[in-house]
Amino acid sequence: MSRIRLAYRDNDRTPFIFCVKEMAARHYDVDVEVLHIRGTEEYEAAIFEDAADIIVEHVEYLYAEAASGKRVTLFCAPVLRTEAELVVAPDVRQVSDLLGRKIVIRAQGRPHVTMLRLRAMGLEGQVETQIVPDADVGRWSQWKRVASGASAATFISDEYLPPAIDAGLTVLPAPDVPIVGHYPHACLSAFARANDELMRRYVAAVIHAICLMKYRPDEAMEIVSQEPRRRIGIEDERELRRRFDAIASRLELRPYPTIEAVANSYEVAIAEWPGGKGVNPLTLWDLHWVKQLDDEGFIDELVRRMT
Repeated sequence: MSRIRLAYRDNDRTPFIFCVKEMAARHYDVDVEVLHIRGTEEYEAAIFEDAADIIVEHVEYLYAEAASGKRVTLFCAPVLRTEAELVVAPDVRQVSDLLGRKIVIRAQGRPHVTMLRLRAMGLEGQVETQIVPDADVGRWSQWKRVASGASAATFISDEYLPPAIDAGLTVLPAPDVPIVGHYPHACLSAFARANDELMRRYVAAVIHAICLMKYRPDEAMEIVSQEPRRRIGIEDERELRRRFDAIASRLELRPYPTIEAVANSYEVAIAEWPGGKGVNPLTLWDLHWVKQLDDEGFIDELVRRMT
């Protein structure tokens, strides 16, 4: 069995990752070794220092690496939107009610994505923004600043929404923006060139996992209820299923990025890693494994078998 070392940072990604791992072993003769690398510096160095073969989140810094001459490949985009909902104070009934008021932005992740959302709402430059780290309020708990009256709104991952709703806040529909969201894959270009057939099998496993999560959720939950559940730390079965459903609902059957999603993700990347400015973001993407499988009818056949 061939091996791939897959690194991630956030345990919230593990339901998807372990479904990929299981599909790879069951169907494609690939042993996916899942590596949890917590430190940002260590994680960003992983593929360059041979600590991992592939990373599955937090890839925006790679544009700056590419600008410095490093050869990297992005090859899967299973999610093309954000996961965040706009949570507002009880007195906010429409977007115009936010004009001139304060919106809290989570420091972790990609805070510039929120600026793109505000732009799409016509609020860019029309509201006060405040960056608040999780360390000040708890993981994805910026809503507490809204509940206290210190701000009018914030964006919260749909996976962490219930406590905000229980506190009396409401979700205000807000336009999303195309973005390369969770689970983008990246590796060194040299690794991809040297392992073309293995990469094809791994991408097949990714697509198989997506189909499993979307079309056979009960089977996928049997996987998620084991190691992912332990890593996330959720005991309640209903809450675990709610989290799973939120993840599965965002997955794209055909993990191609769109031009708009790549462009927005590149803007987000340059906001935090300006060293990547001037790089054509399309030069990092290699979609031939996805396209081969798609053109051969692999995805359509998977869907037919699972539905």
